[in-house]
Amino acid sequence: MTARLSHINLFPVKSCAPLTPAEGHVEWRGLRGDRRWMIVDAEGRFLTARKHPRLVLINAQVEGANLRLNAPRMPELELQPAPSGAGLKVRVWRDDVLGRAATDSADAWISRYLGFPARLVYMDEQTERAVDANYARPGDIVSFADGFPLLLISQASLDLLNSKLASPLPMLRFRPNLVVNGTDAHAEDGWRSIRIGNIPFDVVKPCIRCVLTTVDPASGQFDAAGEPLRTLLGYRRTPNGIAFGQNLIPRGTGTLALGDAVEVIA
Repeated sequence: MTARLSHINLFPVKSCAPLTPAEGHVEWRGLRGDRRWMIVDAEGRFLTARKHPRLVLINAQVEGANLRLNAPRMPELELQPAPSGAGLKVRVWRDDVLGRAATDSADAWISRYLGFPARLVYMDEQTERAVDANYARPGDIVSFADGFPLLLISQASLDLLNSKLASPLPMLRFRPNLVVNGTDAHAEDGWRSIRIGNIPFDVVKPCIRCVLTTVDPASGQFDAAGEPLRTLLGYRRTPNGIAFGQNLIPRGTGTLALGDAVEVIA
């Protein structure tokens, strides 16, 4: 059976809900429009659903740099970045990045939703955030994603996990950009280079999982049983932590579509 691309997730705002298009355009920093927006606190430090799980309930529609946001008990918000001169220095993990601030009304909206001062920031084309040099080539860049341009998981990996759980979980718990079917469970662990459609990718690092996987994307609440981490500890623990999925760096650009063949090169 040929492995094929079965699902595409695009997250316009880091830690918020995804779009699930039938096609996605791969750029050097990841899928076009993926995690180009981020929420930060008053000091410019990134905020995620690890500490603020209700972020997963924010839905975004995207047109270029423009966004339309919806969230429970909030009015719809349409926003765009401030003019290019309005730079805002923000921090993602250990990286200091110069983004573009949003409007005051957008900052008021997200502050009201979270209950404390917060801001929205956009990464434009002029901003280049480097990928960890331990895994990348010079010039590799990434969006506001945690560390790498794309994350891939095989459907069989989730199916194996769900066979061990009392209640099955959706793939969205793991927030991959790309889901592949037609493989063995965790086949992706052995890949080093693949081609999806006509686009080559390096498979550079296992994704080490955190408490974010315990956030229910439907309720915006933490899983009371601590799943799936509790079960994954039993069979996916590595010296670096619980591994589930693989991080990718694109070695070409172009359009991916559902049903594209996945070829293992190395």
